Amino acid sequence: MHIAQSVEPGSRAPDFSLPNANSNSGNGNMTLSDVMGENGAIVFFTCNHCPYVVGSEPRIEKIADLSRKEGIGFAGINSNDPVNYESDSWENMVKRADRGMSYPYLHDASREVALSYGAERTPEFYLLRPDGEVVYRGRMDDSPRDPSHATTSELEDAIADLLSGNIVSLPRTESIGCSVKWKA
Repeated sequence: MHIAQSVEPGSRAPDFSLPNANSNSGNGNMTLSDVMGENGAIVFFTCNHCPYVVGSEPRIEKIADLSRKEGIGFAGINSNDPVNYESDSWENMVKRADRGMSYPYLHDASREVALSYGAERTPEFYLLRPDGEVVYRGRMDDSPRDPSHATTSELEDAIADLLSGNIVSLPRTESIGCSVKWKA
């Protein structure tokens, strides 16, 4: 049994090497350094079926686009158990990526990456400086299921702070979403 870490702001992001289900973005297998952009990276834990992820998809694409324009790498990692959650199988990850996903979609079949980050929810975002230091962990905003109810923009605010050279003013928020579906 593996013990989950808890990667918090100020910690170094653990490296990984994972297969990429999105043949339109990135290499067939990707590491953290492959994801890293000139100005940092966003690694986020996601899946195919969570209504919070589904409700956030257009905004996640917006953040991915903003990140690319600003030299910040961006990748999603699916760590859910594909046996009990067939919608999160490799085949279904490829299908989701083929529907217009613009960023690498990595498969954490062993769940070791999710455990090493201490990921708890989907979606859950980690914003990293170019040296791998986590400067923000948490949610995108306060209403992942319904964008019309969002009153905050914590992830975009953290990106702006990072790019301006400021200390991220709100480095940690609680993610809102489904729990990571651990393999039994």
